Amino acid sequence: MIYPIVKFGNPVLEKPAEPVTVFDSDLKKLVDDMFESMYAAHGVGLAAPQIGISKRLAVIDVTFKEDPDAKLVIANPEIIRTEGRHTQNEGCLSIPEFREPVARARKVTIRAQDVNGKWFEKTGEDLLARAFLHETDHLNGKLYISHISALKRDFMKRKIRKLMKAGEW
Repeated sequence: MIYPIVKFGNPVLEKPAEPVTVFDSDLKKLVDDMFESMYAAHGVGLAAPQIGISKRLAVIDVTFKEDPDAKLVIANPEIIRTEGRHTQNEGCLSIPEFREPVARARKVTIRAQDVNGKWFEKTGEDLLARAFLHETDHLNGKLYISHISALKRDFMKRKIRKLMKAGEW
């Protein structure tokens, strides 16, 4: 099932998500649906709050279906180590049509649970590191625009408010 992506302005995106405590067939179905929804929206990462579900759960595939082994499920992730800095344009499925340069760590290690509840650690560099940080931010109720200047953020919010008034958001 493809879920609609929740857009900026929806309160679920701005509050910390609830921990995943039950690892069952319903969670596996949700994960499958999240991958399907992410691919349909042409994303490389999707957090549960982005489909209106307040759970600390995200899916990532930085290869966008090219490498089935690259698909990652991260439940209850914690950032345990970061290294370096790297600025790159970043976008978000919940803020479509907008992209801004964001400085993030170049290398990131996370500790998370897989779809079965088993804890693991994984280190990612460049786009995977960015995805770890971006999706973990979502689970903490933060959006990438919190990492850009207040001036750019306010400009973006004004544009979004205009789109909302016009019924285009």
